[in-house]
Amino acid sequence: MEIKDVPQDPGILDDYGREICYAVDQNGNYNLVQSIGWYPKNIANRQAWQAIEKKINKAREDILGGKLSPIGFYMACNQMDIRLLAQYMGLYCWQVRRHLKPAVFKRIKKNVLDKYAALFNVSVDELTSLPDKLTRDCHI
Repeated sequence: MEIKDVPQDPGILDDYGREICYAVDQNGNYNLVQSIGWYPKNIANRQAWQAIEKKINKAREDILGGKLSPIGFYMACNQMDIRLLAQYMGLYCWQVRRHLKPAVFKRIKKNVLDKYAALFNVSVDELTSLPDKLTRDCHI
């Protein structure tokens, strides 16, 4: 693709910066060129974010319904599964599964809550409650 053909379709990257692409200049040399987006890629990204938001909203409903601890909300926000969260926490998968149960979550030791909070970049108070509103990065 030549530099003049690098797509510049506005989309999901508008709020986050630019994407870097390789393009050929008039001398046939590859150069790094900034792009604000490409229509097909914007559609795919939008669909991916919609799927993520569905998971976040489902986690929120499950927490409000007493089926899931707030850890599930922050897992969804950070696009983590049990295995990944267990690795980051230095725990076994079964331990994280237990922590996802509201009754067990209420009894988690403070040092473990501190570690979860630090991992999710929230305070312990934020971790033990559910945010009132949802934003793209799940922070209030």
